[in-house]
Amino acid sequence: MHWRQTLEKPVVELCEIAPHIVQVTMQDRLHKNTFSKELISGLITAFESIGKDKTIKVVILTGYDSYFSSGGTQEELLTLQAGNMKFTDIGIFSLALECQVPVIAAMQGHGIGGGFVMGLFCDFVILSRESVYTTNFMKYGFTPGMGATYILPKKLGFSLANEMLMNAARYRGEELKIRGVPFPVVPRKEVLETALQLASGLAEKPRDSLIILKNHLVASLRKELPEIIEQEVVMHQKTFQLTEVKEKITELFGH
Repeated sequence: MHWRQTLEKPVVELCEIAPHIVQVTMQDRLHKNTFSKELISGLITAFESIGKDKTIKVVILTGYDSYFSSGGTQEELLTLQAGNMKFTDIGIFSLALECQVPVIAAMQGHGIGGGFVMGLFCDFVILSRESVYTTNFMKYGFTPGMGATYILPKKLGFSLANEMLMNAARYRGEELKIRGVPFPVVPRKEVLETALQLASGLAEKPRDSLIILKNHLVASLRKELPEIIEQEVVMHQKTFQLTEVKEKITELFGH
């Protein structure tokens, strides 16, 4: 099952890699796994298919080569800045949270902005030593969105999350390991293997038990997130109007 783009490679590929384990691979090489329309559509379709398949116990979400997910496109940021859309219109950041079965983010490549946030909404996270991870919203002068202000403190602890959100700096996986992130940080070539080992252990459990336990463990996240999203949207309405923001998006995007 896959959704194709003009370059023959599927934008999002969904395939069973072991009994009861599926892998969702984001490989929009044309846009370097930014939130292109094709990537968004492919992810939504993939997780809809997963939701209908009662044999799946575990999902592995990963990227291609040195890219996991690069977040919003420049066009999307400028559209947000103009007030013609909200980040909630993109609607993919919480796909893993809403998924019934456990989702593992095999972040073998760079996780940028909303792309890193999307990975953190997975139930398990595996980082690459070599890759760059950043919540770079404030680099462009606007406040974080996509639930970043909620999920980063939850997953990384307040101090590191506060630093990453405020300073918008870039961190190699190796540096985050030294800083004490509570995730495996392994060489890029070992990320998928590590994810599969974890998935294999999960797949030994009854599917219903996995679903029931996940529902219990993420209940507070699912309940509290909508209010946080509303607050982030309000902050966006204020900060995207700042004169510097459009200039920064135009000048700094991709650097």
